[in-house]
Amino acid sequence: MPNGSFYVVIPVLNESPNMRRLMAALRELERDFGGTYRFEIILVDDGSTDGTADKARQLASGLSLTVLTHPRNSGPGRAFGTAYEYLAPRLEDEDWVATMEGDNTSRHELLRQMLTRSREGYEIILASPYSYGGGIQNTSRLRVFLSHIANGFLKGCVGIHGLFTMSSFFRLHRGSALRRMQACYGPLIIERNGFEGVVEMLMKMVFMGMAVSEVPMVLDTAERAGKSKMKILRTVRSYLNLLLDRGRWESRAIAFCKLPPGHPARMITYHDHRPRQRK
Repeated sequence: MPNGSFYVVIPVLNESPNMRRLMAALRELERDFGGTYRFEIILVDDGSTDGTADKARQLASGLSLTVLTHPRNSGPGRAFGTAYEYLAPRLEDEDWVATMEGDNTSRHELLRQMLTRSREGYEIILASPYSYGGGIQNTSRLRVFLSHIANGFLKGCVGIHGLFTMSSFFRLHRGSALRRMQACYGPLIIERNGFEGVVEMLMKMVFMGMAVSEVPMVLDTAERAGKSKMKILRTVRSYLNLLLDRGRWESRAIAFCKLPPGHPARMITYHDHRPRQRK
């Protein structure tokens, strides 16, 4: 009998050239985890114009694939929010939700190590190119330098200490942790639409006192077909704007965590029971 579900959430924007390799990686994950969990892929097509979703459906034969579609590009933060909203009425405490890049830069083989780390009591595990043993390869020195500076500066600004990475898409979450976040912040969890949305979510995890850990990852951009969609300087500005909402998010977490177990405000009632979207 499966021990709950294992969801893999992937936002994509014009990633058709990466789909064949990505689906091959997901087949490996299905072989690794499918015997223990109900394995499901949730692809959020964020306004692609190159047939990414159709390519994914063609290559996903035999896999449990759900495609959620935005009519226009809204940003990765909104794409993750769409996936969390889809999961809200389906997610159970014992489930797992992995989030990954759609351009093959997330080393899927690390998920086994991340799941092992969770047995130490961690609720969220991040894959970090900045921690000891990680690294960034096949990227210009300027981009690596700016990335390190932005990551370090951002940690200081938002007051998060003890973690090396802030903006990694590649994460593993306990279902119980995401459900608590949804009860506190709503089904989407994330308010910001851009790349800063994943930093917003990490801030909220910390405000709620969740147990977060990291495993090192070597980020090799040679695995990617095409260029990154992130514009570093624009994204850094968006990161800094998170400070405007920090107090509100932290206050909400403090108020939520003071509520006794079983309090109605700690629960979410879902009225949307639409059938799952299949390929």
